[in-house]
Amino acid sequence: MFKKVLTIVLIAVFIVSIGLVGANCKATTTTTIAAAETTKDTGIDLGREEKFILQSIKEVKQIAQLTGKESINSTDKYLVYGTDLGSMFEHEGKIYMVFGDTFGPRSKDATGAGGDNWRSNVMAVISDEDPSDGIIFDTMITDDKGRAKELIKAKKIDNLEITVISTGGISAKGSMYLFYMSVKKWGLPGEWTCNYAGMAKSADYGNTWIRKENITWPGNSGFIQVSPYKIGDDIFFWAIPSGRFGGVKLMKVKEVDIEDIDRYLYYIGMDGKIPQWSPDINDAVEIIGPPVGELSVMWNEYFQRWIMTYLNEKTRSIEIREGINPWGPWSKGIEVCNASDYPDLYGAYIHPRFVENNGQIIYFAMSQWKPYNVFWMKAKLEK
Repeated sequence: MFKKVLTIVLIAVFIVSIGLVGANCKATTTTTIAAAETTKDTGIDLGREEKFILQSIKEVKQIAQLTGKESINSTDKYLVYGTDLGSMFEHEGKIYMVFGDTFGPRSKDATGAGGDNWRSNVMAVISDEDPSDGIIFDTMITDDKGRAKELIKAKKIDNLEITVISTGGISAKGSMYLFYMSVKKWGLPGEWTCNYAGMAKSADYGNTWIRKENITWPGNSGFIQVSPYKIGDDIFFWAIPSGRFGGVKLMKVKEVDIEDIDRYLYYIGMDGKIPQWSPDINDAVEIIGPPVGELSVMWNEYFQRWIMTYLNEKTRSIEIREGINPWGPWSKGIEVCNASDYPDLYGAYIHPRFVENNGQIIYFAMSQWKPYNVFWMKAKLEK
């Protein structure tokens, strides 16, 4: 009887051991995209014709100044005289536009950081659904003094953490999430060094933000500045390194797992027409080569394609690309506008809510270093 019981116990231990080994092996293998994700209504279609449609850009126009004392929003009332960027995401029917380093009154030629009214990041709330004449802010998230509030605190110490800038946001699981870069120090134009990229969460419509300290990406990785987009049950992130001279990589996570860093998967290439993913960030490959700065990605209904806007620092122009699927293939960049017409331009943030004719006409937020503010732009995309 004892031998029989011992045999059963040993068999059970063997089965459990096999299961544990299998689980460990599973954590290091690649994964393929699920069949449920290969549907057209999610912007993914493994059978989509790999032919680029976008041919040219027409009717590029600056519509309005969005920030600053002279803007259509008169943001000086929030002590926002100068700011930049303007990435956008939607949460419960409203658009939230997020800006970078923000300042109060300064001398006309002032550049760089400093001053009592320096905030690393601020946010506007928008209900306006007509982009044709500019975007009117409902309000900005403010502190008890009525100033636009710094959402994610920064140490503001050079060579330690000079600033913390949000690069993209998303609404998930009923909360708001901002992805940010902790900038260690600024370098030459278009170059900077980051400590890491991280995530902050708000459960009260952006009034307070908590850093998720256990969710970070290394400062020397290709996942420092991101453009998130929800596709079905997943959130996809197109990402670039610090600065404006890197290429684009891709990662994804289930919405329900957004706060679990171990659940993020990184695109590592194709097996035929099937994209492959790995849990190891070091396996990630570029889907677009450099240089790409301040990228923004969305699904375009008019073309039934993905579009990406970004700054090409080498040509000093805002460019747009067309993607067949999130991982590509991606077209070559087409110039939208150039620094010869809009001096010191950078950033080009798009959102699917701000389009006309299902996306044949797009609107985007673009910064200019001088006068260091954000402007509302329009462009027509031609087949």
